[in-house]
Amino acid sequence: MDQETLIEKLTAENEEFRHLREEHRRHDGELEGLKRTSPLSAEQQWRITELKKLKLIAKDRMETIIRQARAVTA
Repeated sequence: MDQETLIEKLTAENEEFRHLREEHRRHDGELEGLKRTSPLSAEQQWRITELKKLKLIAKDRMETIIRQARAVTA
C-alpha cells in the first residue's frame, strides 16, 4: 500500500489519526496567518514557536501510527 492510500485509510478508520491530522492543519493555518503579520509582537512570536512545536508533535504521532499500520499490513 502506498503512503497516500495508507494516510487516506487511516484518516477514514482511525479517530486519533483523523484528529491529529485536523489539529496539524489548524495549527498550520494559524501559523500562516501569523506569518503574514508584520511586525510581530512578542506574544505572536511566542505563539509561532508554540504552533511549530504542536505541529511537530502531531506529525511525529501521525508518523508513529503510519509505521504501526505498515507493520500490521506487512
